[in-house]
Amino acid sequence: MTGHPGPLPSRDARDARDGRDGRPPMRPRPRWRLVANILNGSTLTGIVVASAGGARLRPAGDGLLVGAGYRLPVPPAPAFCVGNVLITRLGYATFTREVRLFAHEARHATQYACCGGVLMLPLYGIAAAVSWALCGDFGSRNVFEQRAGLADGGYTEKDLRPVLRRRTSRPARLAGRPGYRPGTYTGATARPRA
Repeated sequence: MTGHPGPLPSRDARDARDGRDGRPPMRPRPRWRLVANILNGSTLTGIVVASAGGARLRPAGDGLLVGAGYRLPVPPAPAFCVGNVLITRLGYATFTREVRLFAHEARHATQYACCGGVLMLPLYGIAAAVSWALCGDFGSRNVFEQRAGLADGGYTEKDLRPVLRRRTSRPARLAGRPGYRPGTYTGATARPRA
């Protein structure tokens, strides 16, 4: 006796899977990120953090979840990411309309996948400490924030601390010398002809 292997998926389920529900189907890169962050435990950690902060979880496309309305004081940022969960103090609609901030946090989700999940947390902490040592700001010289787009995340690039700045470059020092013509410096030590 041959039997049917089980119920067929509903039309809505087939349409959603095939992208016919009005949303495009998930692209390969977000699908890879989703799978990696589920397997490495970072998305589960993000769900726990969002829930502990009183955030309401909703899907946001490309396998991402948004935890809107986060109420804990730490971290003080308006939004942060743990796995595929983008956690924000803002409301869901407000956050998803902030296209640049949303994209910045989505890039952090990819970083979690590349760093092996929650292992990114100590790596991010080290990068933030190095950034603070270099310029007095936790985000400006942080490699994770730079790769996610400083401006998109609301960060600005800060100058190095004065003790760490390089001395004035040699061409700029030569500019005040007699016989120097801009654009002629080649790094050689020969004196200009008279």
